[in-house]
Amino acid sequence: MLSGKWSSLLACFWPGCASFRPVVMAEVPFKDRAITQADDNFRVTVVALSPEESEKVFGVDVAARDVQPVWMEIENKGEDSYWIFPSRTDPDYYSSAEVAYMNRFRWSPSKNNRMRAHFESMDFPVAIIPPGKTFSGFIHTKLDPGLKYVNVSLFGFKGSKRFHFVVKVPGLKADYQEVNRDALYSPEEYIDCDEEQLRAEIEKLPCCTTNKSGTRKGDPLNLVVIGDVVDFMTALIGSGWDVTEGMSLSSIWRTVGSSLFGKRYRHSPVSSLYVFGRRQDAAFQRARRTVDERNHLRVWLTRLRFNGLPVWIGQISRDIGVKFTLKTGSVVTHVIDPDVDNDRYYLMQNFVDAQGLASFGYVKGVGAAPFDEPRHNLGGDPYFTDGLRAVLHCTDLPVEFSGIQIFNWDWPPRAEPYVDSIMRSRSEHSPGKNSNQR
Repeated sequence: MLSGKWSSLLACFWPGCASFRPVVMAEVPFKDRAITQADDNFRVTVVALSPEESEKVFGVDVAARDVQPVWMEIENKGEDSYWIFPSRTDPDYYSSAEVAYMNRFRWSPSKNNRMRAHFESMDFPVAIIPPGKTFSGFIHTKLDPGLKYVNVSLFGFKGSKRFHFVVKVPGLKADYQEVNRDALYSPEEYIDCDEEQLRAEIEKLPCCTTNKSGTRKGDPLNLVVIGDVVDFMTALIGSGWDVTEGMSLSSIWRTVGSSLFGKRYRHSPVSSLYVFGRRQDAAFQRARRTVDERNHLRVWLTRLRFNGLPVWIGQISRDIGVKFTLKTGSVVTHVIDPDVDNDRYYLMQNFVDAQGLASFGYVKGVGAAPFDEPRHNLGGDPYFTDGLRAVLHCTDLPVEFSGIQIFNWDWPPRAEPYVDSIMRSRSEHSPGKNSNQR
């Protein structure tokens, strides 16, 4: 007679041991988080499933294969047919049969057939959405924990339509969730600014991050973002950035493992830097091959408002390696790319690519630090800069490059000789009024 331990082990190799047990979709309340956008012709609703939700709905752990089902419902209220392009939601989206094959059972063809049929029954059913019809179903995308950007693109012979969302996905404990933004300032503390006052107030903001006690200066505050949380997140997550996990024993060990074994960790925590006497209100990153190589962004909410929108002061830089140091609160810290102006420009490019940049400009910031006389951050890394801050006004409405407006304030030295040409061209081809033209 086999012991209970060995009989259980043998059972796991017996055909049919692995389970395929989907529950009725109505019993998984993921639609409670659904977000809807609408115009005169379409109503679009989306929600991205968490790993736990997708396992219940599909009966197998698809997240283990780096797959995330996105449920969407599209109602065509217009008079023309439109095509939906799932490749705009994810260029590498998976077919339902492919995901079923990824999760196949080695010794159970009948179970595989049932699973494949179940996956196909849950698929978004059509490529063409005729007038007066509503369709719903799943598109299988790559896994994005925490926050997910969902682009729904519809194409017709009379034009195209684009609906883009940033949806929350339960499970990841991001650092921005630790901050109650509503409690940072009282209503009377906010300053409503016009364009010129905004420029002046931004230039008054602190030059740099600091350590916790405020006694030492760190990385330069080289970025300002204008936009409410939805606008900001849509531009950021839509351009490939990820939220950052809060510090925990689990996230620290994952970071160590990523560094030691060269694995990518898209949500690795970042160290705390301080502005206004508090650590960053949120941090984001765009990971590269490993945790040692990433672009990262920290932001703090200011007391400023522009056209009723929040104004954030930020610090962006690029991690290019790690080193041992006794200058910070941890033994190991990242080494940053000394050309921090390039990182500032990198984010602007991302926002343009995501069609999330409404306007931009530059104001005075930390002050110039030339290549041969660099400043140093808290970790002792050198950096050089023209000393300006990029001001990026975000929007969740798609903006073509030709529609981006300009705050004609300061300009980087490399662009200064071409300002008149830029503004003249901007004036001639702009569909609307430019800001503060010369």
